[in-house]
Amino acid sequence: MIYVIDHHDSFTHNVVHQFSLFDKVYCDNYNYIDIKKLHDASVVVFSPGPGNPKNYPLTSKIYKQFKGKKKIIGICLGFQQILFCEGAKIIEQKKIYHGFQSNIKVISNQSLFKKGKIFKVGRYHSLKLKEPFKIKNFEITMRCLESKVAMSFENNKDKIYGFQFHPESFLTINGNLLIKKILST
Repeated sequence: MIYVIDHHDSFTHNVVHQFSLFDKVYCDNYNYIDIKKLHDASVVVFSPGPGNPKNYPLTSKIYKQFKGKKKIIGICLGFQQILFCEGAKIIEQKKIYHGFQSNIKVISNQSLFKKGKIFKVGRYHSLKLKEPFKIKNFEITMRCLESKVAMSFENNKDKIYGFQFHPESFLTINGNLLIKKILST
């Protein structure tokens, strides 16, 4: 079972729909977490959302409680939230990417995806990871070809994954493939 935490975002129900192609999904608003469902889930998904990761202390607490115990996937704000919990700095970008399609490239041999593969993805974010970024077991695995901004990370040891882009967006080609691959690890 997959438990999606909704950070008040209009894309969350698209995320729920996408993940429901692979397993039973429950979704609750950030302010109304169902502790039993959270404990029963094998996968926890942090949804996109407005604002900054520091605005969601409950999500930080959930992340710290379940890191290494459940598969965790972060999308957009969720991507930023996980990295923020690991001590990374999340900063404003010079250019805002809301409704942009970008080409991103797999840059790591350690990735679940083939190094050199290029994906077209939908982006909706004004924040980014400040680099350099070095945290044990976390590896940046995809970058935007234009801006060089980090677009995904993987921590295969603890089963933690994140996308700065939106795999559920119609602007993302093969988004279901990306999610299926992570869920099958």
